[in-house]
Amino acid sequence: MAKIVIRNLNKTYSSGAVVALQDINLEIGANESLCVLGPSGCGKTTLLRIIDCLIGRDCGDVLIDGQPVTEPRPDLAVVFQHFGLFPWKRLEENIAYGLELRGKSRQEISAAVERYVTLIGLKGFEKSYPHQLSGGMQQRAGLARAMAINPSVLLMDEPFGALDAQTRELMQEELLRILESEQKTMIFVTHSIDEAIVLGDRIVVMSRRPGRIREIFPVNIPRPRKILTVRAHPRYIELRNSIWEILKSEQEENPPGEPAHESAR
Repeated sequence: MAKIVIRNLNKTYSSGAVVALQDINLEIGANESLCVLGPSGCGKTTLLRIIDCLIGRDCGDVLIDGQPVTEPRPDLAVVFQHFGLFPWKRLEENIAYGLELRGKSRQEISAAVERYVTLIGLKGFEKSYPHQLSGGMQQRAGLARAMAINPSVLLMDEPFGALDAQTRELMQEELLRILESEQKTMIFVTHSIDEAIVLGDRIVVMSRRPGRIREIFPVNIPRPRKILTVRAHPRYIELRNSIWEILKSEQEENPPGEPAHESAR
C-alpha cells in the first residue's frame, strides 16, 4: 500500500501548443481505489504515464509515501487496455517475466506464478500460449503479471475496455476480489461511469482539454462489493446521474471539430 500525492501538475505537448493537464492537485490514500473519468483527450492516460515516469512533466510534483517520483519504481505496475502478452511465451512465462527482470530466484518465481495463476482462476492453463486463451483470460494473465511483482501501486489504463460486456463485468468482479485479498493502492482510468462506481472509493471527473479536475465524488458504498449489490445501492443512481450531468456538459461544450466524449451511458 502507498499514498500518492500530486501537486500543481502541468503537462503540455507540441512545444506548449497543446495543454494536456493543468493544475492537477490530488491525494490518493493508501489502499484506496481511485477511478478517473473524463472526455477523450483530457489527459487521463497522460496522468498515469507521468506517475510511472514514462513521460516527463512541465512542472509539479508526484510523491509516493512522501518520496518524489523521479524515475520508474519497481513497486509500481501498469496494466493497459491491450494485454501486452508475449505471443511466444507460455502463460506461466508471461507471468514470470517481471520477476525475472528483478532477479528473483527460481523458487520465488515458481511460487509467485503458482499463486497468481490460482488467484486469477487459470489453473491448468500454465503451458498455454496467448493465442490459445480467450480475451478475458489474456486480460487476467496481464493482471497476474502486474500483480506478481507485488506492487504497492496499480495504474490501470482502461484495462477492460476491449472486452465484451459480460467478460468486462466478470473482470471487474475478479479485480474486486483480488483487491480485497491483496490491498493495493489503485488508479483506474475508464470511460464507463458504471465501472467507476463499481470499482472506486472515489471518482475524479476531469474536464475536456486542458484536463483539469472538475469534481471528486466519494462513492460511499460498503466493501466487499459485488456488481449487483452496487447497482442496488441507493447511492448508485444518485452518483451515476450526477457524474453523467458533468460529462454531458463537457460534451456540449466541445468546440466544433473536437470529438465528443465516449462515456458508457
